[in-house]
Amino acid sequence: MFTELNSILSSSPDSVTPGEFILVSDRQSDASFLIHHFLSFYLRSRCKVIFLGLVQSFRHYSAVSQRLGVSLTQAKEKGQLVFMEGLKESLSVLIPQADNTESQAMNFLRDPPVGLRSLYEFVRSCAVGSGRAEDGAEEWGPPVLLVDDVSVLLSLGVDAGAVLDFSHYCRAAVCSQMKGNMVMLVRCNGEEEEEEDGEEGAEALLKGLTHQCSLNLHVQGLPTGYCKDIHGQVEVCWKRRQGDGPHTQRNLFQYKVHDKGASFFPRGTSSAVL
Repeated sequence: MFTELNSILSSSPDSVTPGEFILVSDRQSDASFLIHHFLSFYLRSRCKVIFLGLVQSFRHYSAVSQRLGVSLTQAKEKGQLVFMEGLKESLSVLIPQADNTESQAMNFLRDPPVGLRSLYEFVRSCAVGSGRAEDGAEEWGPPVLLVDDVSVLLSLGVDAGAVLDFSHYCRAAVCSQMKGNMVMLVRCNGEEEEEEDGEEGAEALLKGLTHQCSLNLHVQGLPTGYCKDIHGQVEVCWKRRQGDGPHTQRNLFQYKVHDKGASFFPRGTSSAVL
């Protein structure tokens, strides 16, 4: 958990704003450090966390979280964390084994054009079951859905429209009905101008999710190029409703990732990059 980022977002584990959809996006950079932040943040907040890990193994997330002072293994054992390891679950569907239980959540892999209903049903069933640990000894806060990263679904044959539908229904269930929160990572590897087809692919997905979210953290490289002391910049965009309609506020920060955290600087205040 990054305390400087908490300060920027005016948040703390003791005071979680309900109903937020936080979109983490990157372009020719790596925003995964923010996913690790929000994972540790919501576990410290005692929320029930449903994590769809579509990119890395549980061991990877566990090792990073350990450096941030959070044990994912203990969170799973207590019933606070539900972790779906997408790589392993995909293999159970694509290469069935007699001794393996097939995952219903990843059934869409058999026919990607049918959409992500099975994955949504998995998320909803886990979120509805939040509130108490399996042993009944501990009570958890509202559910939180984390997805790392939703762009992977495109490479699995799911179209951008189906992914946006999945996000919409998850937001309605988790954020609106259950007063929980949602965090998704989406990646765009190329330049913004490269993709001319505005209705397909990662650009369409990014555009649609940006429209849906209430807070967007967009990570990108420095316009001046590589710098060993500053790893990149993150644009923080808040969307708030006021009396005369929706308002958007943007701030730009530079950042550096450390082994056990990250530092953030308002653009132009770091001595390394002006």
